[in-house]
Amino acid sequence: MRAQYPGTCGLCSKPIAPGDDIVGVGESSRWIHQACGTQGTLTPDAAPVAVPIATPGSRAPSAATVVFTDGSCLVNPGGPGGWAWAIDTQHHDSGPDPSTTNQRMEIRAAFEAVKAHPGPLHIVSDSQYVVNCFAQSWWRGWHSRGWLNSAKKPVANRDLWEPFIELVLTRGDVTFEWVKGHAGHDMNEFVDELAGAAAQLAAQQA
Repeated sequence: MRAQYPGTCGLCSKPIAPGDDIVGVGESSRWIHQACGTQGTLTPDAAPVAVPIATPGSRAPSAATVVFTDGSCLVNPGGPGGWAWAIDTQHHDSGPDPSTTNQRMEIRAAFEAVKAHPGPLHIVSDSQYVVNCFAQSWWRGWHSRGWLNSAKKPVANRDLWEPFIELVLTRGDVTFEWVKGHAGHDMNEFVDELAGAAAQLAAQQA
């Protein structure tokens, strides 16, 4: 596959640039140049990509920016939808999608948040689908099976998952937390409203 984001090769420790041919190494969280994969094996002093801590209910690292995310789809699947992220009621973003699913919008919301915020980041989502990809290391199995799930079927939403996972692993400073939706959490309710408004906008534009 081709890298979409800059990183560091886990074998030669040289930079990985967007567009470089790369491969994931087994069950580890390391990316290496495709050419390096034919020249040797990983050594103890190779620079690894840090695995993000992703435990449901975990607290944000002290230095991390906390971002809440949510997705919405008015008619699931295939209807208009929207995604949203927010740090607070003054710093947020959202966007519409004319034809999507709830799960795609949940992934998109978290992906957009990671793209928008450099530095240590803590994503708070009410989507176990998003959080458990990292908390339960689903991505490791997907990589090792060539993007097949445990039932040996193609992983759903790979077009979003693949660049999202690559970015999270390359950065190594993104953590995730699950929060119960519609349970009175002010910021969770806020991003839910933003995502819903974006979905309504998508419906109006259709």
